[in-house]
Amino acid sequence: MTFTHTYSIVAWDEAAGQLGVAVQSHWFAVGSLCPWLEAGVGAIATQSMVEVSYGPLGLAGLRDGRSPDEVLRDLLARDEDRELRQVAMIDAQGRMAAHTGGRCIQAAGHFIGNGFSVQANMMLNEGVWPAMAQAYEAARGSLAERMLTALKAAQSAGGDIRGQQSACLRVAAGERSQQPWKNLLIDLRVDDSPHPLAELERLLNIQKAYELMNAGDEAITQNQKQQAREKYSQAAALAPHIDEIPFWQAVTLADTGNLEKALPIFRQVFKMNPNWAELVQRLPASGLLKSDAGMMAKILSMRASKESKGKNENLPGAFEKPDSTKQVRSG
Repeated sequence: MTFTHTYSIVAWDEAAGQLGVAVQSHWFAVGSLCPWLEAGVGAIATQSMVEVSYGPLGLAGLRDGRSPDEVLRDLLARDEDRELRQVAMIDAQGRMAAHTGGRCIQAAGHFIGNGFSVQANMMLNEGVWPAMAQAYEAARGSLAERMLTALKAAQSAGGDIRGQQSACLRVAAGERSQQPWKNLLIDLRVDDSPHPLAELERLLNIQKAYELMNAGDEAITQNQKQQAREKYSQAAALAPHIDEIPFWQAVTLADTGNLEKALPIFRQVFKMNPNWAELVQRLPASGLLKSDAGMMAKILSMRASKESKGKNENLPGAFEKPDSTKQVRSG
């Protein structure tokens, strides 16, 4: 039995066709225990004196077409320690069920709203889960952003009586497919941090930046250069500290005949990390940059000269980012 006392939200966004679950706890790696999610099936949070099997068994029941109420009722009936459990589940139709056992450490409770359920136990006070519900209902933005708003509201209202440690946020598409890896849209975990929600928000912003980069790439393939520039600029604004964003932007510019726009970006990136100059020379062999000796020479001329190395040159506050990146560049 694991003591995962925490607050969480499970939610369904009909308009976006998405399911989500988000959680925070003063327990290491809560994301490995509490949140369960499957695209087109459902989202589950199992917590308090957590019985992890409620997650996979619950999803199996929802996958068979049974309602959350029926699935949860059956799981509880077989559990002799049901009064120590707190569980919430929602399916891809927006049907919900939740349970807070009578022996959950106070303050504990849940609230089922329109398309979501919030639940918490071992809270500082009884205002935590109502604050989550109010914040979620008033929030705007994506499902992930609204769930994060709910978690932040919980913390502002008092949160876990023990404090903070870990958090997790997961979002999946609302439809099943034979390629489930494509339908898990967000899967972010903070396993150990004094400020897990702030870290979760930082990671969510970085994910959005990379999604914008990929959207820019797609626009380039459609010859929509203005749209690509906009996407890359938005990506850079979200994650100005990540030098990989402007690097791939410059690569795409050079590869699409915009070398003059790419050169100053290469110069700035090479100043931040000279290894990018080494990497760019390896791209033609992989088909990620056209093979053009003259173009490569100009790109490499953007490297800092021996005379300038060691000088403290001020970099611009933000890269000029008209275009950028290449599809799926995980090393």
